Amino acid sequence: MHRLTLYLQLTRFDKPIGIMLLLWPTLSALWLASNGKPAWHLVLIFTIGTALMRAAGCAVNDYADRDIDKHVKRTEQRPLTSGKIKSWEALLVAAVLALASFALIIPLNGLTKLLSIAAIVIAASYPYFKRFFALPQAYLGIAFGFGIPMAYAAVQNQIPCTAWVLLFANVFWALAYDTEYAMVDKDDDLKIGIRTSAITFGRFDVVAVMFCYAANLGIITWVGWSYGLRLWFTIGILGAFACAIYHYFLIRNRSREGCFAAFRHNNWLGCLIFIGIALDFALR
Repeated sequence: MHRLTLYLQLTRFDKPIGIMLLLWPTLSALWLASNGKPAWHLVLIFTIGTALMRAAGCAVNDYADRDIDKHVKRTEQRPLTSGKIKSWEALLVAAVLALASFALIIPLNGLTKLLSIAAIVIAASYPYFKRFFALPQAYLGIAFGFGIPMAYAAVQNQIPCTAWVLLFANVFWALAYDTEYAMVDKDDDLKIGIRTSAITFGRFDVVAVMFCYAANLGIITWVGWSYGLRLWFTIGILGAFACAIYHYFLIRNRSREGCFAAFRHNNWLGCLIFIGIALDFALR
């Protein structure tokens, strides 16, 4: 049981905020792709698959950062970094979870399977982008949003332009919330020498976060209106805008507590967008 607890910590199942940040855009895409009537087996497959892939990504991330995390106060006691589990265990856990996730989509079409392979490659390569890429959070947005084109592929057996537009919007959302997250570790990251958007944006980090929120919500609003979504969708978008404004007041002083609270609160922002989409379709 102690070992199981360590594996749950490694894969962050004890901290589900990451699952939700992947799940809300994926569910929104499922509802849009199916005009509000997704097959429930698809909802189940994508919900479980999202949780498994996020967990696998966390294990790979900790393996890649095992020598970095020991220098960061927030991460120095993670199971792999602290030596409570071995490197090979982290890789084995990641492989098992990725295979389980792939097994879920075996009943789906070939295009979805191909996209799932790309999703695994992107998720596995993300941790290494912090070594050289100035905005690794943008790449994270692709990794965290790849459920969007997969959802369209599963429903329509094609990937329309709308799916890529929504993925682009998700990049802005990831830049916003993960910059807030990176602001928590900014001092440690500067000492270590890794790249994050919080460091790249510098003193304009708060302005950049708010711009990314505006871009994300503006694009999603345009997509929703192009689907004929109106009242309930717009209410959801306005609620999400209110969340973004609330985040400004949390991060404007750049305190660790405020930035981390803003990051976690993004669950509600994504949830409001999805609820607006689902309600608008349901109450037409």
